[in-house]
Amino acid sequence: MLKKTVLARALGIAFAASLGSVVLVSGSAHAASNSAGDIVGRAAAGTVITIENKSIGFTRTLTVNKNGDYQLTMLAPGNYVVRAKRPDGSIEERTVSVNAGEGTSANFDAATKTVVVTGRLSRIDVKSPESSLVLNEAAIDRIPVARDVTAVALLAPGATRGDSRIGQTSLRAGNVPSLGGASPAENVYYINGFNVTNMLNGVAFNQAPFEAIAQQQVKTGGYGPEYGRSLGGVLAVTTKRGTNEWKGGANVIWTPVDLRAKSVYTEKSPTNGSWLLSERPGGVDDLQANVWAGGPIVQDKLFIFGLVQGADIKQETYGASTLTETKNSTPRYLVKADWNINDSNTLEVTAFSDKSKDKVRTFNLATPYRESRTTEKAPDEFTTGGENYIAKLTSWLTDDFTVSALAGLGRYNKGEIIGSSTCPYIVDRRKAPARLIGCGTNTAFNDPNAMDERRAYRIDAEWNLGDHGLRFGLDNDEYKVISGSTSTGGGVQNIRTLNPGSSLASGYTNNTGAAFDYVDVRFFQNGGAFTTKNAAYYLEDNWQVTKNVVANIGIRNESFENLNAEDKTFIKVKNTWAPRLGLSWDVKGDQSMKIFANAGRYYIPVMSNTNVRLSGAELDYTDYFRYTGTNTSDAFQRPILGEQLGERVVSSNGEAGDPRSVVDPNIKPMYQDEFIVGFQQALGNRWSVGAKVTHRKLQSVMDDMCNGPGAEQWALANNYSADQAAIIGGAIDHCFLYNPGGDLTANIDLEDGKGFTQITIPAASLGFEKPVRKWTALEFTFERAWDGVWNLQGSYVWAKSRGNTEGYVKSDIGQDDAGISQDWDYPGLMEGAYGYLPNDRRHTLKLFGAYQVTPEWRLGANAIVQSGRPVNCIGYYAGNLDEVSIYYRAASFWCNRELNPRGTLGNLEWTRELGLQATYQPKWLKGTTFSVDVLNVFNERGVTSVEEAGESALGTPNPTYLQPLSLQTGRSFRFMAQYEF
Repeated sequence: MLKKTVLARALGIAFAASLGSVVLVSGSAHAASNSAGDIVGRAAAGTVITIENKSIGFTRTLTVNKNGDYQLTMLAPGNYVVRAKRPDGSIEERTVSVNAGEGTSANFDAATKTVVVTGRLSRIDVKSPESSLVLNEAAIDRIPVARDVTAVALLAPGATRGDSRIGQTSLRAGNVPSLGGASPAENVYYINGFNVTNMLNGVAFNQAPFEAIAQQQVKTGGYGPEYGRSLGGVLAVTTKRGTNEWKGGANVIWTPVDLRAKSVYTEKSPTNGSWLLSERPGGVDDLQANVWAGGPIVQDKLFIFGLVQGADIKQETYGASTLTETKNSTPRYLVKADWNINDSNTLEVTAFSDKSKDKVRTFNLATPYRESRTTEKAPDEFTTGGENYIAKLTSWLTDDFTVSALAGLGRYNKGEIIGSSTCPYIVDRRKAPARLIGCGTNTAFNDPNAMDERRAYRIDAEWNLGDHGLRFGLDNDEYKVISGSTSTGGGVQNIRTLNPGSSLASGYTNNTGAAFDYVDVRFFQNGGAFTTKNAAYYLEDNWQVTKNVVANIGIRNESFENLNAEDKTFIKVKNTWAPRLGLSWDVKGDQSMKIFANAGRYYIPVMSNTNVRLSGAELDYTDYFRYTGTNTSDAFQRPILGEQLGERVVSSNGEAGDPRSVVDPNIKPMYQDEFIVGFQQALGNRWSVGAKVTHRKLQSVMDDMCNGPGAEQWALANNYSADQAAIIGGAIDHCFLYNPGGDLTANIDLEDGKGFTQITIPAASLGFEKPVRKWTALEFTFERAWDGVWNLQGSYVWAKSRGNTEGYVKSDIGQDDAGISQDWDYPGLMEGAYGYLPNDRRHTLKLFGAYQVTPEWRLGANAIVQSGRPVNCIGYYAGNLDEVSIYYRAASFWCNRELNPRGTLGNLEWTRELGLQATYQPKWLKGTTFSVDVLNVFNERGVTSVEEAGESALGTPNPTYLQPLSLQTGRSFRFMAQYEF
């Protein structure tokens, strides 16, 4: 949201209209840190500026330079008094509010007797071309929204909720958003300046307790070179801290299951085949409590803040064959200490944990979707999150030069204890609804010790040189992964029907003249310990070109290195250059209107999932058997198998490839170019409006490619012997990581005694088109800033997302294998792949605001209306580009022997959702707050994703095609009682 400039400008115009001339901004207001802000401004040369925040014991004095500029960077968020003592002895002061990741301006002009300006007037900013939404704790509390980082991020224009199968799935973790048309795996997340993104596949992140958040910022475009490793957006959280006054509180937040809308399931209409919603028992009861306190250990010097969150959450889900009961009561915490070492140095230390354990019990049901539990299966336990430790030192070395150094350690657990690990996961899919058979509860189990660990540091500096403000820095990130997954019970088994004339991926065709049932059995196993290293440095000049024009000229250099389980490098990319250019023009010179533009290149690292899947030892195969119609009589209830149908389909043979022979040595990381043009206009009475056009184009994709047959045919046509051609084809069959759409350079041992030979296979012989992902958006925004009585903010976005790849995930099938998706494996899988992508939402309208009815009562509202997601039919490949894509089963845009290009089968329905809030803060009981939020007031249950697999075999329709996979969350009531002192 382009919020900061227009809101502040609106306040400025309104204030100036009533009080006369007001001196506005004239310095760079572009903050480098996502956990700190800047104060900049202009005054007569020689003016002594004192900046003070008594609540945290902070005071700094500096002298305005000969150019009339001053700047103090890397300040903790909060309210500051800025006092100017001019050379003639006159004194003027004003109060400004500093937000993390933003610049705040306070100007003093000797020729104009200005008044003391307080609050958000100082946030007028015509210097930054960034697109961002910033909400502090008070603003978030006024919005009826789910209390998690993703839900707040979805308030930003251009933000769309990701596929329900992509992201964190525990009870206390939200989904991940798609920002600016990128996949949900392409964002980066920060807490107090420390990167907390889970780099295994980018779809998880560590989260501080929500009540500990002081501010959340969402950058959706145009951000500077200090940010990288993201093609979507930046989500930055700043936590609360202690001050010179002891403060504390406690609250209880309860969302009772009895006041939630009824849980629903989908069933197929026997008359027209459409999917209907029916009620069932179950739901989520969510009770959370928080206790916090903060204050001075040593007045003006040492401060502490701590928060502990407890929870009692229970979810019951009634399915077609089982009831799952999930409970979570894991406590979470955050502690932050701040030390003013002296007037020029501060140290802050943060420790928090979001470690969470879901304990799951599973019961068999006698009647589908009804309370009819019978026997209980073995229990399961899933662990997510972990401990994080952050230390940051900030030094103001001179009036014009500031430096900060940050170091952090973060952990993210992924361990699982599956009580039924010896039980095969057996599903009868012959008709809808599919039914689970036997003692299995999960398709696979992870290593109980699975965990990711990040060790990172960064250094940032700012140097004010008058018309030039230099910012530069470096960061280093080492990410270690312990990961492993094994199919339960020897393999996942599905019972299906094969129609006459239909074919299986094994090559078997049913020529019996009658349909019969069969079983496919897939076994998968991989794992190991892997390391990923990312490093970067950047430089930016914020140049005041003229009085009214500012140019942000920057460059970022990134390097990526991925190591296999033996700590041998298999990917190493150095010196990727990402230029960033931003321009901002204060059209009238009075900050009433800004025109801005931005052009930038953004890289994203190779996710650790690539280490695990590509360089590790992975075994993956599927067998097909005729089903005899009976099962064993023991707890396993394994299907009794008849004859094998065709040959075993082997995707991975269990051997780890040589690190030199699995990656194109000339590979380039995935990157994207972005272009933005927009304007912002301040109106009277705190109103502001804006509009912008954004175009993002993916320039390079990195994924695995396995087209051995194409490589072998090329070799035969280019003077290689039949034996050598077979070796080349076999090497490529193992899958190579490369840049799809380009030539492949591969190191291959031709068994001629010469070791590896570097071979370049032209793109045309591999059969792939160039990757495309284009996102174009027209955005309109408006805001009426909060004045203690009311506010209203909203946006409308028209957007179009087109291409043949979503990026680091494949929402079509719920695949979150970043960099190792099924896309680009074989040409047939990409035939018809160009079209409207899963995150395409043509129209989105968002509105939220609040009204202080009386000093004690406040009302809030939040509404979103959005068009639906494109629909596809994904089936068995029946084209002629290759003979291997059919082995992937329902994986291509051929469906029922017809090519249905991506996005040509219509869209899901529009979704509409309204949230309301009422808050009561009684004067007779000072410090107390009572509130109730009603989310999804009208209980809209729009479908947000469906099963897109249209075939269960070549020529056999899938009975669950178009079955809804996710719906809008039903209506709920959330109650809060809080006391603060």
